[in-house]
Amino acid sequence: MTARIAIIGAGISGLTAAYRVRQALGDDVHIDVYESGTIPGGVVRTLDVGGRAVDVGAEAFIVRRPEAVDLVGELGLGDRVVAPTPRRPAIWSGGRLHPLPTPALMGIPATPDAVAELADPADVEWMADESSRRLRWRVGDDPSVGDLVADRFGPSVVARSVDPMLGGVYSSLATDIGVREALPALAAALDQGAPNLTTAVTDLTVKATGTGPVFGTLVGGYAVLIDALIEAAGVAPQMCSYVRDLAPGDGGWNLEVDGDRHVHHDGVVLAMPAWQAGHLLRRAEPRMAAPLQAVPRASSLVVSIALEPGTVLPDRSGVLVATGDTLRAKAFTFSSRKWAHLADDDGPVSVRASFGRYRAPIPDDCIEAGVDDRIRAEALEDLDEVCRAAGVPAPSGRVRATYVQRWTNGLPVYAPGHLAAMADVARARPRGLVLAGSAYAGVGVPACIGQAGRAVSALLADLADLT
Repeated sequence: MTARIAIIGAGISGLTAAYRVRQALGDDVHIDVYESGTIPGGVVRTLDVGGRAVDVGAEAFIVRRPEAVDLVGELGLGDRVVAPTPRRPAIWSGGRLHPLPTPALMGIPATPDAVAELADPADVEWMADESSRRLRWRVGDDPSVGDLVADRFGPSVVARSVDPMLGGVYSSLATDIGVREALPALAAALDQGAPNLTTAVTDLTVKATGTGPVFGTLVGGYAVLIDALIEAAGVAPQMCSYVRDLAPGDGGWNLEVDGDRHVHHDGVVLAMPAWQAGHLLRRAEPRMAAPLQAVPRASSLVVSIALEPGTVLPDRSGVLVATGDTLRAKAFTFSSRKWAHLADDDGPVSVRASFGRYRAPIPDDCIEAGVDDRIRAEALEDLDEVCRAAGVPAPSGRVRATYVQRWTNGLPVYAPGHLAAMADVARARPRGLVLAGSAYAGVGVPACIGQAGRAVSALLADLADLT
């Protein structure tokens, strides 16, 4: 008999899961992909802004991890992967641009010299003395990154180096993110007896030193990956389809779709934000539902800006903004500086401005009428200030187009204890139902691809046990 699998969510996780199911079971499986939104891709999205295709969600992936690179290669897109230019981002602090601290581990500097011109002098001295102070660390400790670094290196190091880096990845401040959640290698080094934070970070930065780029992206944007996954999986996502309930039955799962359809499936992949998965499971699996619903989320907003061809930008890949500084944006990506394929002379010059963090959500029109116009104006005012500080003309008079993209569901907050809670959820899962998405093994695209693959492997094992 032909198996029937439901994939709930048509983001990168759900579509990867559909592809892996198709790979494993071939034509002997019917795959339903249900998506409540209007566009497949989830938080990866490619749009035309001012005449150029740009990503307005995730824009790059780590190429030193295998998951995304391998998937792209399998789908015949390997020749579309490009590396960034050699330009590096800067830190905005105290009304000026500073070099990004290096060597560093996700913004945690390995040496006082790396932040000598950025952090407060007292904190630079405190950091220099860190190796002589006793480290109070017990195996299994999971403080926040911010608390650990502030204690050992000083609060200005957190605000001006660690926050800008982690904020760009997690849309959260360092005090909201667990060490084990964001930096498992650092937690492991401390568990294994590293005598102090300086030694642990130094050793890890040395190990991380390698040849070749760290990040890559796709010419044409993530849209080419989404389209390729849909084609390779042989699915037609059912857009604007809302799964309202599910319940076990007849050796599988019964789904209520759009309030008037009831469909039986042999297995289900919940490839949706944790809090939505928790809501859906609230009746069938309350032990899983409660911790999933409790996962906090950080909303964010991207203003994509297309400037007239030839507009000059600072010779940086972008700018990360220190916590508590004067700019309203949390980061800028100078896309046409960062990626050579976005830098042709005849096309618009592309810039991304990012806003929003956990506990600092961006209001919508229901709360503040005309908020998008305000944020557009703030993005351009901040961009002008950064450019003036870099010695280039203010570009706000050369705008061809802008686009505001909200990510209301945003990213899960990887707070201390988050991974332990998700491990408990995984242990409680019933047969034939698996979880995929950014809440379980990391927020990046490679992590989501890897989690989707593991989820499908677990689901296939469940189905095999039933035959």
